[in-house]
Amino acid sequence: MDLPCLQWQHHVAQKWTLLDPELKQYFTSLLGVDDVFKCALSHTTQEDLDFLQSISEGCKRQKDAEEAARCRERGNSSFKSRKYTAAALHYSQGVCFAPQSSEQLSLCYANRSAALYHLQRYQECLDDIDRALKHGYPPHLQHKLQDRSAQCLHHLSMCQKGKLDRHQPATRNHKGLDRVERPTVKPIKKCVYNGTGPIDCISPQVAVGYSLEKGRHLVVTDRIAAGEVILKDRPYSCILIPGKEEAKGKERGQDTLFGTEDRHCHRCLSETVCPVPCEGCSYSCYCSNECQQAAWEEHHRWECPLGADLVQMGVMSQLALRVTLKAGFKNVQMARGAIRDKDSASKPITEPRPTILNNDSESNNSFSLHTNAAEPCALYYGDSYLSVYHLLHHLSRHSPSLRFLCAVTVATLYLKLSRAGLPPASWDLRGSSGVDSQSQSSDDESETADWSPGHWLLGSVVLRHMLQLRCNAQAVTMFQDTGVTDSAVQSNREIRIATAIFPTLSLLNHSCCPNTSLVFSTGANTDPSEPDQSDFDEDVARGVVVTVRAAKDITHGQEVLHCYGPHSSRMAIRKRQCLLQQQYYFLCECEACCLQLQEEEEEEEEEEEGTEGSWQVPVIGASQNHSGLQCGKCNGPLKKCSKDTGTGFICPQSSCGQRISYTDVSRRLQEVSDHLQRAVELMERDKPDKALLLLQRAMSQSGLILSEIHPLQGELADAMARAYAAMGDWNSAASELERSAVAIGSQYGEDSIELGRQLFKLAQLHFNGGAVGPALCVIPKVRRLLSLHCGSDCPELNELQAMEDCLRG
Repeated sequence: MDLPCLQWQHHVAQKWTLLDPELKQYFTSLLGVDDVFKCALSHTTQEDLDFLQSISEGCKRQKDAEEAARCRERGNSSFKSRKYTAAALHYSQGVCFAPQSSEQLSLCYANRSAALYHLQRYQECLDDIDRALKHGYPPHLQHKLQDRSAQCLHHLSMCQKGKLDRHQPATRNHKGLDRVERPTVKPIKKCVYNGTGPIDCISPQVAVGYSLEKGRHLVVTDRIAAGEVILKDRPYSCILIPGKEEAKGKERGQDTLFGTEDRHCHRCLSETVCPVPCEGCSYSCYCSNECQQAAWEEHHRWECPLGADLVQMGVMSQLALRVTLKAGFKNVQMARGAIRDKDSASKPITEPRPTILNNDSESNNSFSLHTNAAEPCALYYGDSYLSVYHLLHHLSRHSPSLRFLCAVTVATLYLKLSRAGLPPASWDLRGSSGVDSQSQSSDDESETADWSPGHWLLGSVVLRHMLQLRCNAQAVTMFQDTGVTDSAVQSNREIRIATAIFPTLSLLNHSCCPNTSLVFSTGANTDPSEPDQSDFDEDVARGVVVTVRAAKDITHGQEVLHCYGPHSSRMAIRKRQCLLQQQYYFLCECEACCLQLQEEEEEEEEEEEGTEGSWQVPVIGASQNHSGLQCGKCNGPLKKCSKDTGTGFICPQSSCGQRISYTDVSRRLQEVSDHLQRAVELMERDKPDKALLLLQRAMSQSGLILSEIHPLQGELADAMARAYAAMGDWNSAASELERSAVAIGSQYGEDSIELGRQLFKLAQLHFNGGAVGPALCVIPKVRRLLSLHCGSDCPELNELQAMEDCLRG
């Protein structure tokens, strides 16, 4: 997904294998990104372009009236079954596929307006009615739209009247209305994405530090309490990830595949069921006309002709291209000039050593600026290209074959782009345009420009960013409903919806047990009656924002740390270090790793001295103080056998001495996992009774080998709680979820967001089951954990307050 598709990887790998040995050695010796790109460009041929065309043919990105009609039929089927959200999404797919001049476009808009009406989204319904009429909806059917429009206006008028009555209860209007008019309501905020200037997003209690070992990083200058906001950041650029396999919206009787590309704006990532399509392709769609126009001016007018080619070339190359298009020639020249100025003004300093890297849960960071460690550290924000340009690209650390893959990929995209049409306005080499003037360039002016030999710099910068993104890209994650749409129990899980580059977030170094927690939001506020809850002083409408909070108290002098993915509560130390070394090119020596390595060394010393032996965690995520395995004979904890007593696990109780081999442990765990997976599949097909029987069988097996704190035991209890809840047995569900919370707390910690979300479900179950005392007991714990990690504007806190008010009468 991040790298190009497998067919392209194999094609370039074969090209690398057949390369002349001397040329291969020359390419490997190149130390500059410019030189690497020029070399790859000189060896990218028409054969490469033809191969890319051949593998892109199976991926539809063009308009197709017949496909639009099929989407509309699927929408009609869902509409008849009263599955209005699915119907709206099907109609939206039809809107995207329908050509601008086709009747299908007006029909899809009209049908979607009906689904939106039933979803009580009256303003969006009116917008779709207007679009249907604008695109030639058949005259003999227009009376249906007129009736629906009148009904929407009535509902909006009543809604507005109710709001006025609440604010002015003593005032009444006794005048009748001669005709139905659209009420004057506060409009939905326009998209203000990436702002027009820097956002004051770093806490005043934090400063930017610099060292050769760590690069630029954040250090606390005054104590920060747990739960306080450390920084907020917007991405310089981001890209939505296609994810039909990750975001399944399942309904009774059928599986409806709606991916992230169907549910989210392709520019600001706001969730929507009624997107505005791109007029040129069937893929890109947006939450509003404003986002569509802004994306077109910023990058999409050059991405659109490439269509399926970009999909085959992977997320990283497309995001690198998008960053470059947004930056433009003027900003690139300024960034490159900054390096030359520093090189001539001061003694160069080499890149930081790879013992600790900076940023991202898919990233590293630290800047590659040749800078004096004593100079002030400037703060960079979401709109600063300078901070993005100077992230480390690690060219010399990437393997030669990976360098060649990235370089040939970018060279091929560069040639495709140059043959698709005029160069980007922001890359007018006459120097008359940049990011700020890009949208102001006239069509007449851009028509006079043409691709020139100097445009190779555009390709080189794309390659630079592609290499950077391997270590600096940040996964944007959100919770999404993945269960049966009309079930009594929702099934949510965290999925990756986008990849972005956050300049300020990139300052954070990695820790396997960080002192921060991250929350992503789109900043969307689509309810005109609700005030904007953003902590930013400027107007924030839509656009993804990452908020970093202190997960624990951070004292003066401590560094602000963030996990890049491998977490000590989810992954064993050796695997964590291996993954971090492979992707981010550093050996992790964080506090958690040092502590676990010390424990391992002490255990090895005990074994060498002939002691009873030690044990290691047999599965990912088990507690550091307990293997999570128990003896099936006496229920005591199992320990790993010492060198003197053989392999496998043994019960340390002298009266027992039960032994079990590694093979037997693995087999039993696999059987339990298989039962759990099949049970979840049954619940996704709305068969909780059959799932419960399978889970009870798995629970009886797991009790012979797993203790209550083992993560797998927690997953089983959680699945059983879901099955009981789906059958309406709230008390049994709550009992199982309490068992699951014990395992969650042991694995992630008593102050973790994971435990907070589990206890939130427990509060809901107690509330539904009428267990007033238990519900009121757990609600304060949930409120503390959610406030700690997500802040006071967390939507779950409103639900908790409503539950508490109801329970207290």
